[in-house]
Amino acid sequence: MGTTEPARSAPVEILRLAGGGDGVGKLADGLTVFVPRTAPGDRVVLRDLQRKRGFARARVAELIEAGPGRVEPPCPHYTRDACGGCQLQHLAAAAQRGARRRMVGDALRRIGKLDVEDPPIEPAPEQWGYRTRLSLHAVGGRIGLRPLGRPADAFELDRCLIAHPDLQELWLLLKRHRALLPARLTRLSLRLGRDGIRHVIATLPPGEIWNEAAQVASELGDAGVEAALWATLESGPVRQVAGPPAEHSATSFEQVSPLMGAKIRADAVAVLAPMAGEQVWDLYAGLGETTAQLVRLGAQVSSVELDRHAVEWAEANGPPALRIAGAVEESLAGLPRPGAVITNPPRTGMHEAAARQLDATGATRIVYISCDPATLARDLARLTSFRLRACRAYDLFPQTAHVETVAVMERA
Repeated sequence: MGTTEPARSAPVEILRLAGGGDGVGKLADGLTVFVPRTAPGDRVVLRDLQRKRGFARARVAELIEAGPGRVEPPCPHYTRDACGGCQLQHLAAAAQRGARRRMVGDALRRIGKLDVEDPPIEPAPEQWGYRTRLSLHAVGGRIGLRPLGRPADAFELDRCLIAHPDLQELWLLLKRHRALLPARLTRLSLRLGRDGIRHVIATLPPGEIWNEAAQVASELGDAGVEAALWATLESGPVRQVAGPPAEHSATSFEQVSPLMGAKIRADAVAVLAPMAGEQVWDLYAGLGETTAQLVRLGAQVSSVELDRHAVEWAEANGPPALRIAGAVEESLAGLPRPGAVITNPPRTGMHEAAARQLDATGATRIVYISCDPATLARDLARLTSFRLRACRAYDLFPQTAHVETVAVMERA
């Protein structure tokens, strides 16, 4: 529980950024306050101050003085609609990269209890138009993104500047044929496949059918856009309902920035330095790109991936390897003992049982690819038989507070 103070506060200086991108300052009584859309060095007057146990949250009522890294956000949705898809558009690119370095370093020190400096960061080749996935929500007749702090709402999207131009074009065409979208649509996901085909995935409530899907595909084709259309129920299987046959399930995981994703995989494999004939585990293997690189270097690879469709695609298109479709924490016991491991878990990190099993293997080194500094730090602390040898951050998600990290662990 907490208390809300609607009155405007005395000016507060923003000292740094927290892990989620909120600015951090101190109230006059010393209480830490988290303020979104602020930059280090900003002096702001606050509104909607909510005091909780041990900290407070607030919004900006007035910017008195701008910090050195602050810029004018180029996307009108960022300010007009308080779009929650981006958190750092008000910071220059260099300031964003500095903030992400500090986020990783702070998590490793605070959560992982590691005595480390902020890691170096690899800049992104593109600051805009890099995302190959765009997830939209349908609420009250509007289709768009979530406003900041209102997770049950959505504003009508015109254009998302961090989305790939092909997805922006796809969305503008779909808006023209909005009447052909399912009436009770709850979510609309747009993806750009590695084969160049664009994907439209409609999430529907039970009983809803996308009867006009073939007409939508035809309208898109007439506009020169080839798209595969899919339908799925909440937490249910996805099935293609129109468009050209797709090479793999539209729900299989792929990085939102393929160029940076490929660089991260290549760097992770290079630093692992697998030896010819060495047994290597590729955990949370996705579509098997890392497995393929390891096999080309002569490693004997055992890969584990929960998504059955991704495993099937990898088996059909990748080199020979032992591929397991299942949860990592339930699959490790049956694998050959590894000399080295690459693990690339989702944002929630590795299951505690998986970390415990990795710690007990005979592996001499582990390369951990992470998309969340907090869960990375937690998992590294669980690997008590290993020590952190190197760490590098990657600017995979410009304009957001997310950061990718590659951590190299050696057996102590």
